[in-house]
Amino acid sequence: MKRIYSPVLIAGLLLAGILLLTSHDSPAAAGPKRLSSFDPQVKQLLAQMTLDEKIGQMTQPDQEFLLKAPEDIQKYFVGSVLSGGNSDPKEGNSLEAWTNLYDRLQTEAMKTRLGIPILYGVDAVHGHNNVLGAVIFPHNINLGCTRDPALVEKIARITAREVRATGVQWTFAPCVTVPQDIRWGRTYEGFSEDPRIVATLGEAAVRGLQGLDLSSPLSILACAKHYVGDGGTSPRAAGPEGVAPAGPGASARLRLDQGDTRLDEATLRRIHLPGYIAAIRAGVGSIMPSYSSWNGVKCSASKRLLTEILKQELGFEGFLISDYNAIDQIKPGDYKGSIEISINAGMDMAMVPSNYRNYVRYLKELVEEGKVPMSRIDDAVTRILRVKFAMGLMDKNRSQLADRKLHQSFGSAEHRAVAREAVRKSLVLLKNDRQTLPLSKQAARIHVAGASADDLGNQCGGWTIQWQGQSGNVTPGGTTILAAIKAAAAPATKVSYSRDGTGAEGASVGIVVIGERPYAEGVGDRADLSLAKEDVEAVNNVKKAGIPVVVILVSGRPMILSGVLPQADAFLAAFLPGTEGAGVADVLFGSDKPSGKLSFSWPRSNDQLPLNLNGPKDKYNPLFPAGYGLSY
Repeated sequence: MKRIYSPVLIAGLLLAGILLLTSHDSPAAAGPKRLSSFDPQVKQLLAQMTLDEKIGQMTQPDQEFLLKAPEDIQKYFVGSVLSGGNSDPKEGNSLEAWTNLYDRLQTEAMKTRLGIPILYGVDAVHGHNNVLGAVIFPHNINLGCTRDPALVEKIARITAREVRATGVQWTFAPCVTVPQDIRWGRTYEGFSEDPRIVATLGEAAVRGLQGLDLSSPLSILACAKHYVGDGGTSPRAAGPEGVAPAGPGASARLRLDQGDTRLDEATLRRIHLPGYIAAIRAGVGSIMPSYSSWNGVKCSASKRLLTEILKQELGFEGFLISDYNAIDQIKPGDYKGSIEISINAGMDMAMVPSNYRNYVRYLKELVEEGKVPMSRIDDAVTRILRVKFAMGLMDKNRSQLADRKLHQSFGSAEHRAVAREAVRKSLVLLKNDRQTLPLSKQAARIHVAGASADDLGNQCGGWTIQWQGQSGNVTPGGTTILAAIKAAAAPATKVSYSRDGTGAEGASVGIVVIGERPYAEGVGDRADLSLAKEDVEAVNNVKKAGIPVVVILVSGRPMILSGVLPQADAFLAAFLPGTEGAGVADVLFGSDKPSGKLSFSWPRSNDQLPLNLNGPKDKYNPLFPAGYGLSY
C-alpha cells in the first residue's frame, strides 16, 4: 500500500535535517582557534588603512602578469598573488626557481607603507604538483577509495611541507565537490559521489594542510572548493565556444563544466553542502565559490549562498576568493556591474589574473558612488586580515621569506613512501577469476603491454606540472608501473614489453595497462566513456597469446569496459595513482592485499549516465556499485 505523508510533516523533517546539518554552533565552535579571535588586532590595523590599501587586500593578480610590472605590488597594495595552472617562474619549474619567485614577490610586498605580506596561492591539489621533483600523490578519486581519513591527513601534511619549501603558503584545495556525472572532466578531483565520504575526507585534508595552528611554519592555508554544487551541473551541448573533448567521445560534444545545477535547496544541502560544513568545522580559512550556477544564478553572484548560508548560517569566519576570472562571467560585457554584484553578494577577494588594474579602479569607483558600502569593504578586509594574523604573517619578528632548509625533504624517500602507501590502499580489484592475482615474483616471464604501462604522465593525470597534464616523463623521481614491475620481479624473471600487446606468446602472464590520457577542466568533459581502440586491441593481442591476462586501468573516472572486461582474468582499477607506481606492483605481487572500495558507481554502458547513489533507486543498476572491491 502506498503511504502518503502530509506536506507539513515532510517540510518539518526536511527543516530538522537542514538545521542539524547547518547548526551555526557546530562547525564554527569546534577545532582550531576561531579566526574572529584575532579581530582586536585586525581592528587596529584596519583603522590605519586607506581605501586604496583595503581594496589592494581584496585583489589577487597572477604573477605571470605582475612580472611585467612588479612595481604594481606596491602601487596597488596587492594583498595576494597566484600562479594559475600554467603560470610558472620564467626560469622554469624547479624548486629553486619557485622559491626565488616567491621571495622576490614577497620582498616587494613588504616595501608597502604598512608592510602587509602577500598570500601566495597555487593549485597544489595532489602534492605540490606544479614543481618538478615534487611527490605527486594519487588524485582525490583514489583517496576516496581508501576511506582512510588518517592517510588523507598525512598526505595533506606532507603536501603542506613541500609547498612551504617554496615559500608559498596557500593551496586552492581540498576540492570537496560531489560529482554526480562522471562524464564531467573534474570527476577525479572529487573524493566520491557520496557526500558522507567527501565530508570525512575533506575535513581530514583541511586538518592536514592547516594543522591545529595556522601560524606553524609547516602549515598552509586551505581553500575548500568549488562552492557549491559544481559536481551537479546538467549536461549541455557545447556551443562554438566549447572545447571538443579528447578521446573516443570527441565527436559527441558535451559540456558539464561551469554549468547550471538545477536543484531545490533541500537537495543542494543534502548532497553538495556537507563537505563545506566539515571543512568549516576543521577551521578552513578560505573558500572558493564555483564558476557554476545554481538554478540560473552564478554562485559568485548569489548573496543567498555566499552571505546568508555560508557566512551567517554556517558561521564561516574566513574569506571567499573568486575563481580565475569568474567575476567576468556574471554580467558579460559589464565588468564594473559584475564586480558590484559579486562583492555585494559576499565575495571578499577577487582572482583577477591580468585585469587587476581595472578591478581596483572600478571597485574604488563603486565605493565612492555608494554602490558598494564601506561596511562591505571593511568586512571583506577584516576576513582577509584575520587569516593573515592567524597565519603569523603579521608577526614583525618572523621572516616571511621561504625557509630553504625545507628543500632537504622535498620529494624525499619518506614522502614518497606515504604516496606509495596511498597507491596500494586506493587500488580497487574488480575481477580476479581463478585467483590470477597475486602474481608470483618467480614467474619465468611477464609480458607487459599498453600505452600507459611506461607513462608517468598518464599515471599522474591533469594538474601535473602543466594545468592539463601531459603524457610522458613529466617529472623526475617517479616510477612507472612497468619500471615497478621490473623492480619487484625476481632477478631471474624476464619482463618484456610491447605497447600494442604483441609478442606475449610464451609468457607466464600478461599485464596490460590501459586508460585515459591526461586532461583537466573543460577538455576532460566527454560524452562517450568508451576505451580507446588502441587499448582494446592491446588487451585482445595479449589474450590471443593464450595466457592469463591482468588489466590495469589508469583513468580519471570509471570507463565503459564492455570491450575488455570479458577478456581479463583479473582487473584492477588504478585511477590516477601519481608518481609512485611501485604501489601498484606491491599489490600485483601480493606484498599488500587490495583494499580499495569504489568511490564512484561503475556504469555498464554510456546509456546509463549519469549514474550515482543519489539518483532514483529503481534505476540504480551499475556494473559495480559504489563501495565494491575484492581482495585476495
